[in-house]
Amino acid sequence: MKTRTVRTHPWSKLEKKIAPDRLARIQAQVDEDIQAINLKNLREALGATQVEAAQKAAMAQSELSRLENAADVRLSTIRRYVNAMGGELEIFAVVKGKKIALHGV
Repeated sequence: MKTRTVRTHPWSKLEKKIAPDRLARIQAQVDEDIQAINLKNLREALGATQVEAAQKAAMAQSELSRLENAADVRLSTIRRYVNAMGGELEIFAVVKGKKIALHGV
């Protein structure tokens, strides 16, 4: 079987070639596809109980319960929780409508 090499292009170059109305439709679809859920809903969507998630995150079930219901949580704690669920935490800032990935936080 012959393998095919596919060339990739940076988004910044492609974006310049797309008509503004089409670009707006693409962005609207991206925004719609991004789900906003809280930690409890994430855990439940992944089919894990609090006990199972707490064990994976190396914390007590009561600590996990407080985390899921807290209004102000440390990033390191959220990162530990998300990693335990098999995910990776990414942090973004939106400045003047532009989404910027923050690294090292």
